[in-house]
Amino acid sequence: MTKIKSICVYCGAASGTDAIYLQTAVELGRMLAAENIRLIYGGGGVGLMGATARACAEAGGKVTGIIPDFLLGKEQAFDHAHELIVTKDMHERKRLMFERADAFLALPGGIGTLEELVEQLTWVQLNRHAKPVLALNVAGFWDPLLGLLDHMQATGFVNVARPVKLLVAHNVRAVLPKLLTAVSHIGEAELHGAAAESVLDRM
Repeated sequence: MTKIKSICVYCGAASGTDAIYLQTAVELGRMLAAENIRLIYGGGGVGLMGATARACAEAGGKVTGIIPDFLLGKEQAFDHAHELIVTKDMHERKRLMFERADAFLALPGGIGTLEELVEQLTWVQLNRHAKPVLALNVAGFWDPLLGLLDHMQATGFVNVARPVKLLVAHNVRAVLPKLLTAVSHIGEAELHGAAAESVLDRM
């Protein structure tokens, strides 16, 4: 079975208005540590970003933060990361996140989180890669997006023969089973190695 060694988590630099968001971020970080899955994330030390990374690190997990230099002060770069990579811009940050991750997961967040999630969905739809993309739909946070995707398909802007491949989990316990099922038909090289590098060259 293809093994997931790392997951890129997109999430907010704020904690949100519902305590369940923060609780889920902490639970996710601990789960990644328990499963020996490296956390790849945006490098910040605040909000859900900081909570996920801190929980993972404190539980003995591996953390890689990737942050552009102009956000070092604003997002208070997380000092518990086992590996902190500072990039020159957002494009380099995204490239490294893709390169290092076997799967992508979105917790609640703002415009940046939405943009990163949709970008990965676009790359999958264009057959640029086959890595799974999942929304952790905490307390229905992503319901408006899921409704919009259905609306896009119903109105003819998303081809029914090529639907948006967004996995959805409603709690942390469901995350890993869904991701493992999604990669069960994918070879190791599709998630990491030469194949992943060739994908980057095509983007």
